[in-house]
Amino acid sequence: MSTPALQTGHVGLNVTDLARSIAFYRRVFGVEVLGEQSEGDRRFAFLGHDGTLLVTLWQQSGGTFPVDRPGLHHLSFQVPDIEAVRRTEATLRELGAELVYDGVVPHGEGASSGGVFFTDPDGIRLEVYAPSGADTVPAPTQGAPTCGFF
Repeated sequence: MSTPALQTGHVGLNVTDLARSIAFYRRVFGVEVLGEQSEGDRRFAFLGHDGTLLVTLWQQSGGTFPVDRPGLHHLSFQVPDIEAVRRTEATLRELGAELVYDGVVPHGEGASSGGVFFTDPDGIRLEVYAPSGADTVPAPTQGAPTCGFF
């Protein structure tokens, strides 16, 4: 018996402030709120594009994202071209978001793919990348993938 090809459905993220996170994800990724419960003890939002669920936000945590523990390393979103990555970078700079590197960088030495690496308001590590066009600057991490060590 063969296993059918798997595809990522959506990603659920714990956040500390639902309204703040909804605003951030809507602005950076252009997602729409597909569903939301913002009152009571159980607060959450479903975010997506054209009715397709991409990210769920769950307000059920405190503190910041612990990068020194097992679990999610980072969440990556692919866009069609490097111009879309640069537009995302500009939005992030307008928001005062924490960029890991100084703008768009390649995924590694000699790679044309690459993107912008940053954190959301809770410190969750994120990436927006394009398959090509990022090879205009040197890779910031030598001898290893850029996305693995931030």
